[in-house]
Amino acid sequence: MGIEQKVAVVTGASQGIGAALVRAYRDRNYRVVATARSIKPSRDDDILVVPGDIADRKTAECVISEGMARFGRIDTLVNNAGIFIAKPFTQYTETDYAAILGVNLAGFFHITQLAVAEMEKQGSGHIVQITTSMVDHAMAGVPAVLAALTKGGLNAATKSLAIEYAKRGIRVNAVAPGTIKTPMHPVETYAQLAALHPVGRMGEISDIVDAILYLESAGFVTGEILHIDGGQSAGH
Repeated sequence: MGIEQKVAVVTGASQGIGAALVRAYRDRNYRVVATARSIKPSRDDDILVVPGDIADRKTAECVISEGMARFGRIDTLVNNAGIFIAKPFTQYTETDYAAILGVNLAGFFHITQLAVAEMEKQGSGHIVQITTSMVDHAMAGVPAVLAALTKGGLNAATKSLAIEYAKRGIRVNAVAPGTIKTPMHPVETYAQLAALHPVGRMGEISDIVDAILYLESAGFVTGEILHIDGGQSAGH
């Protein structure tokens, strides 16, 4: 297994979509750099675990530098780490604001900047953001301005980066999920959350993983915001 084996970096990799992505990329014979604030060591020699707060640039520096030292390249970055807090606008606190912007925006900025610098050297790469369908389809019953502010920014940044790096072999896309069955949502809320989607069900983690793997193999797709939301963004 030499330096030609591809390498994916996954943030928020300890559970839910992130953990599933680590498994999915390993199944495709990628080596993986997995990071999260609290993440267990791996027995797999082709998974490098880097604990840390993604909002801190030092974490991003460790993820990319240690990934390069161990595996010699970075081919894909999945910006999966995110914080979602649904509150009426006037009830957000300064702590909420700092936490959400720290992970959703600063976390994206630091690690993406460092990953792109390595991708440029090799003339290829792929970056995927996990955003939210709520950017395009606000819901009266789910007040989430800070999600819209941050994830909407990521959608815009995705298109901007895609154009900036289109001729340098680096593709940039986003996946905008609806509500997905993850540890974030208690089972007793599933029926209510399912009703928010025109198809009448919540999404599965596998729906998001499949979308990201599609984008991974779609060499002619860049600047795309792929909605995996059971029809939410289309209407009700």
